[in-house]
Amino acid sequence: MTTYIFGHKNPDTDSICSAIAYADFKEKTGEKDVVAARIGNINNETKFVLEKFKIAPPMLLKDSTGKKMILVDHNQEAQSIDNRDKGEVVEVLDHHNINFASQGTIPFLTESVGATSTIIANMYFDTKTQLDEKIAGILLASIVSDTIIFKSPTTTEKDKITAQKLAKLLGIKDIESFGIEMFKAKSVWGKMTAEDILEMDRKEYDMSGSKVSITQVETVDYKDLVPRKKELLCELSRIKEIRGLDLSVLLITDIIKEGCLLLAVGDTKKIEKAYNKKLTNGEVWLNGVLSRKKQVVPVLEEVF
Repeated sequence: MTTYIFGHKNPDTDSICSAIAYADFKEKTGEKDVVAARIGNINNETKFVLEKFKIAPPMLLKDSTGKKMILVDHNQEAQSIDNRDKGEVVEVLDHHNINFASQGTIPFLTESVGATSTIIANMYFDTKTQLDEKIAGILLASIVSDTIIFKSPTTTEKDKITAQKLAKLLGIKDIESFGIEMFKAKSVWGKMTAEDILEMDRKEYDMSGSKVSITQVETVDYKDLVPRKKELLCELSRIKEIRGLDLSVLLITDIIKEGCLLLAVGDTKKIEKAYNKKLTNGEVWLNGVLSRKKQVVPVLEEVF
């Protein structure tokens, strides 16, 4: 029976590339019938990475009924495939907060690092499994993306050391330039609708019974999106209504200025309380805030 490996909905580069790399690792270590998949559309940055390293996108999986699954880069059901409870999760590999239940005992590997790809890369290194350049390339890209070129507070020394090993294998001497090239590929805002932008990397959370949606997009200049603020706020409102949310948030992260412009609709008083800052016309600048996982989600959870 085929086992499908996939990351979260609205996948980012780490989510897509982790699935591809882990399927490759499984096959090279003797497992059969393992297939990389995705459960959402691929963003511009990930397209750039896959094209750069000449790797085809994984297959699109829409329903998990009757299927065996390995989850990478997520474990929460709200961020996962439809009808996950009608399939069988046989393994989880992640670096996020744990909110997971299973009927039986399964391998569940979680590590406090900046990217799931850091965990997978070290599986190759530790077991001395053959690591092809194209797989090394997408692993490096994922680490650089998820750690925002090592500027995110989620970054660990293990992420940096792992990235350096991968870069050496690839002959890449300037990891920062490689990362900026990736982020520029993502920032093609003119060709995207407000819905496209909001669904690029949107995750939903249950915060003490309140439903919260947080989208994060990275750019080399947040001001590129400022002229579209009105339509982005309208789309945040639309998502809030159709998803029955209490709070709908967009983080426009500027990797050069090292902060984010936060746009929000709904129970924005919670944001003001969390950061002790007033929102003006639905926006506030948060200096030094780069990580949704470490600097936004837990802060809002505490307030809710």
